[in-house]
Amino acid sequence: MTWSSYDVGSAGYAEASAMADAFGKKYGTKVRIQPSGSSIGRLQPVVQKRADVGFLATEAFFATEGTEDFAAKRWGPQDLRVLAGRPSSFGMPTAKDANIKTFEDLRGKRLALVAGNPSLNVKCEGYISFGGLTFDDVEIVMFPTYAAGMSSIAAGQSDATCTTTTPSQMYELAESPRGIHWLGVPTDDKKGWDRMQAVAPYLGPIVETVGAGLSKDNPVEIVSYRYPVLIARADMTDEQAYNFVKAMDETFDMYKDATAVMPRWNLEQSGKPPADAPYHPGAIKYLKEKGIWDDQAEKWNDARLKRLKALQAAWETTMNEGKDLPDEKFAELWQKNRSAALASLN
Repeated sequence: MTWSSYDVGSAGYAEASAMADAFGKKYGTKVRIQPSGSSIGRLQPVVQKRADVGFLATEAFFATEGTEDFAAKRWGPQDLRVLAGRPSSFGMPTAKDANIKTFEDLRGKRLALVAGNPSLNVKCEGYISFGGLTFDDVEIVMFPTYAAGMSSIAAGQSDATCTTTTPSQMYELAESPRGIHWLGVPTDDKKGWDRMQAVAPYLGPIVETVGAGLSKDNPVEIVSYRYPVLIARADMTDEQAYNFVKAMDETFDMYKDATAVMPRWNLEQSGKPPADAPYHPGAIKYLKEKGIWDDQAEKWNDARLKRLKALQAAWETTMNEGKDLPDEKFAELWQKNRSAALASLN
């Protein structure tokens, strides 16, 4: 098999390597991992049938939505399916001295985002949507790099940002005079979750105990997304998808200790939505056999598949109407048709 992943040295590459090693030892499977530092570079081999599975990040969502890099004429909403995805937490760290205890407290505060990083910025947009806010309700401070954005709170250049819980800059903030506080999203706030998932349907709840300022005694309710999320084309056969997920399950004890987060690949966590795309029917078959896939998961998957099909139909209309338009006009037409397609689902 061939798998695509993030660069050598990344968490995604390390986790793909651990699984590939386990597959090789148990089944004699030969796996070649094809690393890439760009979202296109990771997804294109899967779409072009040069890779069987992609160990991807949020580009899987953008690709099925036809947004960001995938809004170009040669892309559009891709017919992709999820096999499994490791939960990774994501939240909003704030300066403790900024006294941001609620989303209303966030209004008018300085929120650090990162230029050219839609993965972070879209999740952040979804996060504040939970509290009924938009980017217009805060003062956006845009930074040129991830490191600069994450360091900006401790430096007094911003009051909040969005990130995972373990970057070094968050530990530095926790030890700084400003201190750290994570703005939580209660799991029982259904309306808040509806607002968030309207922007980013791949986000789900998690109680995190690992990270800057966090512990088992000081947990926080934040969001989870899937990284890596294992993506295949929709035309992967049900048998292939079933066998892949079964192999993940049967070799779990062989790779679960490879990194600190590998235990989260157990199917009780990695085999449940939400995720960046609909789950593959072959994967669902195995998850049902294991008693993991339930009615709630089925309801989410049906809605996610309906959304994908609506966007693909809107893309076909856009291509028919605007294939000869210049890029800027085509983008306007696609945004109009895409918004109408999503509105029709409500």
